[in-house]
Amino acid sequence: MLRLTSLLPSRQAFAQGAAVCCLAFLTAQLTAQLAAAEPATPPVRTALWPGETPVSSAAITVHRPEKSNGAAVVICPGGGYGGLVKGAEGHGVAQWLNQHGVTGIVLEYELPKGRSEVPLRDAQRALRTARANAQAWGLDPHKIGVMGFSAGGHLASTAGTHFDEGDPQAKDPIDRVSCRPDFQILIYPVVSMGETTHQGSKRNLLGGSPTPEAVALFSNEKQVTADTPPAYLAHAVDDRVVVPANSRNYHAALQAHKVASEYLELPSGGHGLNGYKGPMWEAWKTGSLKWLAAQKFIPQADAAQP
Repeated sequence: MLRLTSLLPSRQAFAQGAAVCCLAFLTAQLTAQLAAAEPATPPVRTALWPGETPVSSAAITVHRPEKSNGAAVVICPGGGYGGLVKGAEGHGVAQWLNQHGVTGIVLEYELPKGRSEVPLRDAQRALRTARANAQAWGLDPHKIGVMGFSAGGHLASTAGTHFDEGDPQAKDPIDRVSCRPDFQILIYPVVSMGETTHQGSKRNLLGGSPTPEAVALFSNEKQVTADTPPAYLAHAVDDRVVVPANSRNYHAALQAHKVASEYLELPSGGHGLNGYKGPMWEAWKTGSLKWLAAQKFIPQADAAQP
């Protein structure tokens, strides 16, 4: 008589097989996690003004997603125009954008030290560079925007109100294309150089004794026109470092000129939104993606991804 137990594996063999299966599962899970953590194309850092005598020491780092939807964002970190918060307000944001099919271009702009034209020159160059490389980087040249945080938000809004269509006669092909951003995303931005400004940013950008003309020129709420690109803004109501009037007034100016804009005023978070984490930090990310999709800069499916 054939016993059923003779057809079953021994306890030892069963245990060994289970261990192998468990190890295989864990290995597959770890491989998937590593693949998700590392971008398909490693970020590439390059000088913004190459040559023997570069105009500036500025650089960009291009973070490309595994599957691009054609949109790109030049990211301007904050730092009061006296430094650069390149981690949380730069590369971290670029990696998040990659998860939604958007190319993130982190701009390391040269600090002004009272030379007000220096950061804007670098931001304009970064936008031109992205547009000139649209085909090579898998971008739509009409979906290249700018994003900024704090003083970087001032730079982004300056780029959004001070732009040109390029010089068709320029020797450098990059200078032949437009530096107008197609959209702006401004998070707790400095916008004005007037009464509501952040004094440290103003001093670092304009120097100790700026002229009234310079203050007006870089008070971007005063520079809005019907040609200013659409904007999404977010600011905490309890921000004491950069007061939310900066965002409110810019949004009001955009609305007055019938420029598409949305302003998310957050109930808390202060400046930096609780150290770049938590519900207030996540709120602007979710809101900006939905806004980009509504403006048709990214597909709805990419805005809906977690």
